[in-house]
Amino acid sequence: MAHRKAASAKKSVSIKKGDTVKVIAGRDKGAEGKVISVLREEQRVIVEGVNRVKKHTKVVNQGGRAGNTGGIITAEAPIHVSNVILVEGDAVTRVGFRRDEVTKRRPDGSTYAAERSVRISRKTGKDI
Repeated sequence: MAHRKAASAKKSVSIKKGDTVKVIAGRDKGAEGKVISVLREEQRVIVEGVNRVKKHTKVVNQGGRAGNTGGIITAEAPIHVSNVILVEGDAVTRVGFRRDEVTKRRPDGSTYAAERSVRISRKTGKDI
């Protein structure tokens, strides 16, 4: 009997909203675009101008003027995070993480040491 992961298990995605990425596999291979949104649970990202699909919509007459006219709408569909790579400058790079020591302040004014995770470029070692 195979064990299943809990549905509430959080999956990490190293790509964030606003990053510029390049598609490395699939129909739109080589295309670059900005990440519109990240679907962390499905491990997918929606990239501007990439993986565009046509959706057929019905005419909806509810809501007076706010009704949908219907027709064919072209929209971006999600693409798996493994099929994109981060663009840094004019080159692509993998994303790594580094733990930095920081001092935080409590509401009462006292301070304490903590660690913060920072995204770094695997190619240059600089912060992203």
